[in-house]
Amino acid sequence: VQLQASGGGLVQPGGSLRLSCAASGRAFSTYRMGWFRQAPGKEREFVAVISRSGDSTDYVDSVKGRFTVSRDNAKNTVYLQMNNLKLEDTAVYYCVRTNGDNQPFGSWGQGTQVTVSS
Repeated sequence: VQLQASGGGLVQPGGSLRLSCAASGRAFSTYRMGWFRQAPGKEREFVAVISRSGDSTDYVDSVKGRFTVSRDNAKNTVYLQMNNLKLEDTAVYYCVRTNGDNQPFGSWGQGTQVTVSS
């Protein structure tokens, strides 16, 4: 599976962005999909995950109530709607296949930069 994230950019605090991640291959709907991020000088961290069918989601506490993960299996795409962005959300965001323990596996693909700045 090849993954390509897009939709990042520069936004002011309190603003919104919608990230997309397009996946190649026909098995997309068989994978839990997660979003991870890596800020400068920090380790990559889990942000959100969505179940195969899209009926179950989970988030890191710092983004609960602000971020929403969704997917469209017909389009092989997973999304991350980010609202009320904060300075600390600045990072490169990646989508990746994710196991039941919210751990990533497989190839990461290219991420997308999100910069929150006034």
